[in-house]
Amino acid sequence: MTENILLRDSEIHPTNEVLENALGKDIFGVYEELIKIITDVEFELKPEWNFYKDGKAWLCKVTYKKKTVFWLSIWEKYIKTGFYFTEKTRLGIFSLQINEKIIQNFEEAKTVGKLFPLVLDIDEKRQLEDLKEIVKYKKSLK
Repeated sequence: MTENILLRDSEIHPTNEVLENALGKDIFGVYEELIKIITDVEFELKPEWNFYKDGKAWLCKVTYKKKTVFWLSIWEKYIKTGFYFTEKTRLGIFSLQINEKIIQNFEEAKTVGKLFPLVLDIDEKRQLEDLKEIVKYKKSLK
Protein backbone atom coordinates (compact mmCIF):
# COMPACT_ATOMS: atom_id res chain seq x y z
CA MET A 1 0.00 0.00 0.00
CA THR A 2 1.51 3.28 -1.06
CA GLU A 3 0.91 6.38 1.01
CA ASN A 4 0.94 9.86 -0.44
CA ILE A 5 2.56 12.97 0.91
CA LEU A 6 0.03 15.74 1.40
CA LEU A 7 0.26 19.55 1.33
CA ARG A 8 1.32 19.79 -2.30
CA ASP A 9 -0.26 23.16 -3.17
CA SER A 10 2.27 25.98 -2.74
CA GLU A 11 -0.59 28.48 -2.43
CA ILE A 12 -2.20 26.77 0.58
CA HIS A 13 -0.16 27.42 3.72
CA PRO A 14 -0.26 24.65 6.36
CA THR A 15 -2.36 26.42 8.99
CA ASN A 16 -3.81 24.37 11.85
CA GLU A 17 -7.12 24.24 9.95
CA VAL A 18 -5.44 22.93 6.79
CA LEU A 19 -3.45 20.39 8.81
CA GLU A 20 -6.53 19.15 10.67
CA ASN A 21 -8.40 18.71 7.38
CA ALA A 22 -5.44 16.80 5.90
CA LEU A 23 -4.74 14.57 8.90
CA GLY A 24 -8.17 14.08 10.44
CA LYS A 25 -9.05 14.92 14.03
CA ASP A 26 -7.17 12.04 15.74
CA ILE A 27 -3.82 12.40 14.00
CA PHE A 28 -4.08 16.20 14.13
CA GLY A 29 -4.32 15.77 17.93
CA VAL A 30 -1.01 13.86 17.77
CA TYR A 31 0.47 16.68 15.66
CA GLU A 32 -0.65 19.31 18.18
CA GLU A 33 0.92 17.32 21.04
CA LEU A 34 4.16 16.92 19.05
CA ILE A 35 4.37 20.69 18.43
CA LYS A 36 3.57 21.41 22.09
CA ILE A 37 6.36 19.07 23.25
CA ILE A 38 9.08 20.33 20.91
CA THR A 39 8.35 24.05 21.44
CA ASP A 40 8.11 23.78 25.24
CA VAL A 41 10.98 24.87 27.53
CA GLU A 42 12.48 21.36 27.63
CA PHE A 43 13.42 21.42 23.94
CA GLU A 44 12.86 24.99 22.68
CA LEU A 45 12.71 23.86 19.05
CA LYS A 46 11.41 26.07 16.28
CA PRO A 47 9.17 24.56 13.58
CA GLU A 48 9.24 26.39 10.26
CA TRP A 49 7.01 25.44 7.32
CA ASN A 50 8.30 26.07 3.80
CA PHE A 51 7.22 24.91 0.37
CA TYR A 52 10.04 23.03 -1.34
CA LYS A 53 9.87 23.04 -5.13
CA ASP A 54 12.17 20.02 -5.52
CA GLY A 55 9.81 17.80 -3.52
CA LYS A 56 6.71 19.75 -4.55
CA ALA A 57 5.37 19.76 -0.98
CA TRP A 58 5.31 21.70 2.27
CA LEU A 59 7.89 20.47 4.79
CA CYS A 60 8.50 21.62 8.32
CA LYS A 61 12.14 22.15 9.25
CA VAL A 62 12.52 21.86 13.03
CA THR A 63 15.56 23.66 14.38
CA TYR A 64 17.37 24.44 17.61
CA LYS A 65 19.22 27.74 17.24
CA LYS A 66 20.80 27.21 13.78
CA LYS A 67 20.92 23.41 13.87
CA THR A 68 18.33 21.32 12.00
CA VAL A 69 17.06 18.69 14.44
CA PHE A 70 14.55 16.98 12.14
CA TRP A 71 12.21 17.37 9.18
CA LEU A 72 8.47 16.83 9.40
CA SER A 73 6.02 16.06 6.60
CA ILE A 74 2.33 15.25 6.45
CA TRP A 75 1.15 11.99 4.86
CA GLU A 76 -2.27 10.42 4.31
CA LYS A 77 -2.42 8.52 7.58
CA TYR A 78 0.54 9.75 9.63
CA ILE A 79 3.17 12.37 10.38
CA LYS A 80 6.64 11.53 9.09
CA THR A 81 9.73 12.82 10.86
CA GLY A 82 13.23 12.42 9.50
CA PHE A 83 16.43 12.76 11.50
CA TYR A 84 19.85 12.55 9.85
CA PHE A 85 23.07 11.35 11.45
CA THR A 86 26.70 11.08 10.38
CA GLU A 87 28.81 7.94 10.60
CA LYS A 88 30.20 9.21 13.90
CA THR A 89 26.90 10.28 15.49
CA ARG A 90 24.74 7.37 14.32
CA LEU A 91 26.19 4.93 16.86
CA GLY A 92 24.53 6.74 19.78
CA ILE A 93 21.09 5.77 18.46
CA PHE A 94 21.74 2.13 19.37
CA SER A 95 21.99 2.95 23.07
CA LEU A 96 18.76 4.98 23.26
CA GLN A 97 15.75 3.62 25.12
CA ILE A 98 13.47 3.60 22.06
CA ASN A 99 11.30 1.06 20.27
CA GLU A 100 13.40 -1.81 18.92
CA LYS A 101 11.65 -1.57 15.52
CA ILE A 102 12.95 2.00 15.10
CA ILE A 103 16.50 0.83 15.75
CA GLN A 104 16.08 -2.09 13.36
CA ASN A 105 14.74 0.18 10.58
CA PHE A 106 17.59 2.65 11.22
CA GLU A 107 20.15 -0.14 10.91
CA GLU A 108 18.65 -1.25 7.58
CA ALA A 109 18.12 2.25 6.12
CA LYS A 110 19.99 3.24 2.98
CA THR A 111 22.28 6.23 3.39
CA VAL A 112 21.43 9.60 1.86
CA GLY A 113 24.79 10.74 0.61
CA LYS A 114 26.95 10.38 3.73
CA LEU A 115 24.02 10.69 6.13
CA PHE A 116 22.08 7.96 7.90
CA PRO A 117 18.31 8.63 8.00
CA LEU A 118 16.16 7.74 10.98
CA VAL A 119 12.48 7.96 10.03
CA LEU A 120 9.46 7.82 12.32
CA ASP A 121 5.93 7.44 10.96
CA ILE A 122 3.83 8.78 13.82
CA ASP A 123 0.10 8.17 14.16
CA GLU A 124 -0.28 7.73 17.95
CA LYS A 125 0.67 9.93 20.92
CA ARG A 126 2.58 7.09 22.60
CA GLN A 127 5.16 7.26 19.75
CA LEU A 128 6.10 10.78 20.88
CA GLU A 129 8.14 9.29 23.75
CA ASP A 130 10.53 7.78 21.18
CA LEU A 131 10.63 11.10 19.31
CA LYS A 132 11.55 12.91 22.55
CA GLU A 133 14.47 10.53 23.20
CA ILE A 134 15.81 10.99 19.67
CA VAL A 135 15.43 14.80 19.91
CA LYS A 136 17.34 14.82 23.23
CA TYR A 137 20.15 12.85 21.62
CA LYS A 138 20.23 14.98 18.46
CA LYS A 139 20.30 18.21 20.49
CA SER A 140 23.21 16.88 22.59
CA LEU A 141 25.44 16.46 19.51
CA LYS A 142 28.02 19.11 18.68
